[in-house]
Amino acid sequence: MPHTTLTDSFGRTIDYLRISVTDRCNLRCIYCMPEEGVPFIPHDQMLSFEDMVSFTRYAVSIGIRKVRLTGGEPLVRKGITSLVRSLAAIEGIKDLCMTTNGILLEEMAKELKEAGLHRLNVSLDTLNPHTYKELTRGGDLNHVLRGIRAAKEAGFGSGQDPIKINCVLMSYTTEEDVEALRTFAQEEGLELRLIHHMDLQNGTFTKVEGGDGGDCARCNRLRLTSTGILKPCLFSNLGYDIRKLGYEKALEAALQNKPQAGTSNTCDTFSYIGG
Repeated sequence: MPHTTLTDSFGRTIDYLRISVTDRCNLRCIYCMPEEGVPFIPHDQMLSFEDMVSFTRYAVSIGIRKVRLTGGEPLVRKGITSLVRSLAAIEGIKDLCMTTNGILLEEMAKELKEAGLHRLNVSLDTLNPHTYKELTRGGDLNHVLRGIRAAKEAGFGSGQDPIKINCVLMSYTTEEDVEALRTFAQEEGLELRLIHHMDLQNGTFTKVEGGDGGDCARCNRLRLTSTGILKPCLFSNLGYDIRKLGYEKALEAALQNKPQAGTSNTCDTFSYIGG
């Protein structure tokens, strides 16, 4: 495939597409959604896997090189492994990743690896079982730990691409929580990323410790929601419907209107758009 490059109006190379495959989740983390949950998007409004693959194939043909699947929780969407397999078959994708809460990894890690998924990020804010249950409103930490072990056994994390642990830092996060995660990551050969709590409505965010997120000057990403809205920036209300505008016009609009820096987003939620 000929090498092409996408750039925005500020000269940044855009080569990273994050796809939110669902707004549904099997946890109710206190910083992501209310205890009662949120109204789910009707199924007929969501992008089909065929639509996601078709758009991604076009985006890759003009410069996208990295694709990450997010949610909600991507593993709760039925048939997610088939989507991974279809995306992995697209020539030109150099990095195919997924962010998951890990609850379903124990049973799905092997098939995800076999389908062609390259890398995993697992969301984990504490190693204290009681605190984890409180933060997630009922989640079982043991499911996540078994999921990480299963992912390692399946071959994730080998070589130069360790499994990454995403820890969201909140006002109640203790130093003991962070240090326990540091030790756990070191002992298990994982990479810890510390993500300071972001507020879409107020536009508060900082650079991710151990990652590239939150650095507007170097931002290389676009986001596709589960309803087909292509967003040039997490902290912006801008979005372009790939079904109404078509792939080419939606991508052009997202590139041309990608802001120099994020401000705020008053029309989306993390459970809908992903982190």
